Amino acid sequence: MRKQLFFIAILPTLDIQSSVNQIKHHFAEVYNTKAALKSPPHITLEPPFYWEPELLEELKSVLKEFTNEQTSFPIILDGFAAFKPRVIYVDVHKTPELITVQKELMELLESSLQIVHKVSQTRPFTPHMTVGFKDLTKPNFYQAWSEFIISLISI
Repeated sequence: MRKQLFFIAILPTLDIQSSVNQIKHHFAEVYNTKAALKSPPHITLEPPFYWEPELLEELKSVLKEFTNEQTSFPIILDGFAAFKPRVIYVDVHKTPELITVQKELMELLESSLQIVHKVSQTRPFTPHMTVGFKDLTKPNFYQAWSEFIISLISI
């Protein structure tokens, strides 16, 4: 059987999801970028990886055990930021709890399931919720970025 693409993420509370979805819809309508609408607002902990469907129960079991050991912690939104020139996102504050959960999950996935995202090992964790990417053109990126920087300054 063919491997499927997965990623592991935190889904924020419904009120945060609703607010971020409003921003995603604004991006879709004004800047013609709809790619971010394909998934719910989330904070990626483990970037996309391929996994064999017949081993899905093993992955679920490891994740269930991991999540059962976790306690809740606040998700703090921190304005907007970008991976220029193609991605705009709601910035998520790097709380010690969030950093610890992400680090421990990556270590567990590597040690128990040999899931390793090589690029993530060479760059810092940047928690965020994407509102525009992939199909966001460079001209629309700069127009949107100007709009969101101005809205931050006026707050």
